[in-house]
Amino acid sequence: MEALLLDVVRLHETWMEVVFPRQLDPSAVLGKWKPETSVQTVGYYLWAVVGAPLVAVAYPLLLVGFATRYYAAKLDSAVTRFGVLGAVIVATVVWGSLTLLAHFQLPTEVMLGIGGASVVAVVAAGLAAGFSKTGGRFVSVLLAYPFAMTAIFLPPVVAGLLTPSISNVVLDPSYELARWILDTFLAVGGINETLRGAFDLETFGQQWGVTGLGYVLMWVGISVPLGWFLGLLVALANLIRPKPEN
Repeated sequence: MEALLLDVVRLHETWMEVVFPRQLDPSAVLGKWKPETSVQTVGYYLWAVVGAPLVAVAYPLLLVGFATRYYAAKLDSAVTRFGVLGAVIVATVVWGSLTLLAHFQLPTEVMLGIGGASVVAVVAAGLAAGFSKTGGRFVSVLLAYPFAMTAIFLPPVVAGLLTPSISNVVLDPSYELARWILDTFLAVGGINETLRGAFDLETFGQQWGVTGLGYVLMWVGISVPLGWFLGLLVALANLIRPKPEN
């Protein structure tokens, strides 16, 4: 409970820092800035009151950031031990073994689907590992997290596109998810109608001989902003509860 209270206080101080100086981690010499005039006092406490409900909404997201940071640190530690090339080799061995197993025990179409998914997973995982180790925090948020989400979401879609027998398990829920997103998040300003008029999810790409391109772009479109969102939550978690220096 003490840690939760500390998190909430620091989150609110971060909000205060947007307008007023020396609120979060104040100077050891100057201390925390406090209003000196009546106008500053009114503005200070009004800003504090406005921030209270925002903190209440933001704190659950901060907890997601803590959890994401924890698991990302585990993966980052593994990449540090093996190196980016080693991480790619490990992913190749895991997915290659799955493909080989499918080759001996499953129909050819299923094996091809798993093989295609394996290629996508290995490439996306390699890019995520590479950007996380070479680009710094900004590049990690901009590129590493989106590629990590792509490595999770895209392989099942590729497998479903290449394997008709399991397509209903992957593509039908994807279609329903796309319809829900269009009717909720993208309903603002008629964006959903514009997208519906521009292309059909099921047939987009067939004109170029790339069946299922719509589903691939859909999940890339989900992976990228979701990766940015999680990356920003991790950055917020690092600000509110910095990791101890070793």
